[in-house]
Amino acid sequence: MIITQTPLRISLFGGGTDFREFYLERGGAVLSLAIDKYIYVIVKERFDEKIYINYSRKEIVDKVDEIHHELVREAMRRTGVGEGVEITTLADVPSEGSGLGSSSSVTVGLLNALYAYQGEQVPLERLAREACEIEIDILGKPIGVQDQYIAAFGGLRFFEFRKDGSIGTERLDLSDEEKRRLVSNLLVFFTGRTRSSSEVLTEQKNNISERTTELEVLRDLAYEAREHILNGSLDEIGHLMHRGWEAKKKLASNVTTPDIDALYDRAIEAGALGGKIAGAGSGGFLLLYCPRERQNAVREALEGYRELPFLLSRDGSKVIFNVRGYEWK
Repeated sequence: MIITQTPLRISLFGGGTDFREFYLERGGAVLSLAIDKYIYVIVKERFDEKIYINYSRKEIVDKVDEIHHELVREAMRRTGVGEGVEITTLADVPSEGSGLGSSSSVTVGLLNALYAYQGEQVPLERLAREACEIEIDILGKPIGVQDQYIAAFGGLRFFEFRKDGSIGTERLDLSDEEKRRLVSNLLVFFTGRTRSSSEVLTEQKNNISERTTELEVLRDLAYEAREHILNGSLDEIGHLMHRGWEAKKKLASNVTTPDIDALYDRAIEAGALGGKIAGAGSGGFLLLYCPRERQNAVREALEGYRELPFLLSRDGSKVIFNVRGYEWK
């Protein structure tokens, strides 16, 4: 039996600039952090040759091609695992429509588990790259490439998406106390609604050529936020986040809703310096930057909305249980 643990993420700055259609022309950048909420993938050998898949539904099939769960199907094809296995996925947070990058965490975790099942340990960059290939190239999902990389690498990271197609990843060199200060100023609340990110992202992707100004603002804010974090000017992150939210709302007509706008305004009036909807928009979780002395007032203003406490996850996707005792290749 193999079990992998792969973190979900909160994207702070630069979301949207990780679409290939944008960064191959103008370059992109994202500042993101992995959180201590995880996707778990369990792969277990079976005595028979059937394939059992357990998630929100159960599948029992004879061949990989018959699997309905497209991420499991394509991960098995990529890794060469073909029969006689049971695969289970579990999530700390309901995954669909959360805006926390769950689909990519599932894909990265599946690849990691299935490779480990065959006794192979692959580099984190390969896990991220192959997850992108599955989701974007094979399945045609209208997404960028940031979620796969933060799920694989973990921590607090700055990603640079270059015009030549290469991707740079930098773990920000902060002390544990500085990381705690940053995370302690971030609040996350569930908006009470989920949405299909595909619908929001499809429009956003189609609008890229008409929204280059806004995307360049979001890219540049990621660079600026990186410098403020490294310099310890943390409250500037809140102000930058507000500017980023104003730009992000222009990327597609369905990024926000009147209810979300009202919720955000209440938080700002209560003392938050800035915020954004995590992920594509239109629902899921609301991220806020709020100095600690104002947080109780913000919580009172958002009474009735469930808060998601979280910490930074130092690691990306990793095998946490392996009873087969393979020697790594």
